[in-house]
Amino acid sequence: MNPELIDSLSSQLGANGLPYAIPIHPNLVHLTLGLFIIGIAFDIVGVLFPLEKPVFKFLAIATTRSNLFDVGWYNMLASSIITFFTVAAGFYEIMLAKPSAELKSAWGLGAMDTMMWHGVGGVLLLAMIVGMTVWRGFQRYVWRNDKIQQVQWSYLAVALVIMFIMYVHGTLGAQLAAEFGVHNTADGLLQLGENPNAVLK
Repeated sequence: MNPELIDSLSSQLGANGLPYAIPIHPNLVHLTLGLFIIGIAFDIVGVLFPLEKPVFKFLAIATTRSNLFDVGWYNMLASSIITFFTVAAGFYEIMLAKPSAELKSAWGLGAMDTMMWHGVGGVLLLAMIVGMTVWRGFQRYVWRNDKIQQVQWSYLAVALVIMFIMYVHGTLGAQLAAEFGVHNTADGLLQLGENPNAVLK
C-alpha cells in the first residue's frame, strides 16, 4: 500500500490504525472457524450416529441422522459464504497495517513475511472451504442422496487436515496482533504515549 495514501488517511484512523473501533477481520474469522468446525463436527456425529444412538436415547435428545447431516451441510455452506467477507476484510485491514520492520515473531518471521503468509493462506483456505462445500453439496444432492450416511470418510479426513491448516494460519494472525501490534488498540495507544488503562475505561 502507498505510505503517502495511508498518511493522508491517518487523521481518520483510530489508535488501532483503522477507521473503525473494532477490527472486522478477526471477528469474521471466528464465524468462519466456528461454522466450519461445527459443520464437520455434526457430520462426524452423523457418521457415528449408530454408536451414539443409545447415548441420545439415554439423554432424551430426540434427533435423527438426517438432522445431524442437515446441520453439517448448512454450516459448511454458511462458512464458505462468510469466508469471502473474512478474506476481503483481512486484505483491507492488512493494507492499512504499519507494523515495525525490526520485530520478529516467535516463528522467526518478520512482519511483512507474516502478513504475506497470512494473506496467501487466507486465499488458499477460502479455496479449500469452497471446495469442501462443493464436495459436500455433491455428496448431499448427487452421489449419496439415497444413502443413510451422507458424507464420505475421505471428506471428514480432509476436513481434519484443513482444521490443522486453520490452526497454523490462525497462529500467524494471532502473531500479527500480539507480537507486531497490528490493529491492536492498546498497542497503538502505547505507541502514541498514552495509557490504555486510562483511555479505554
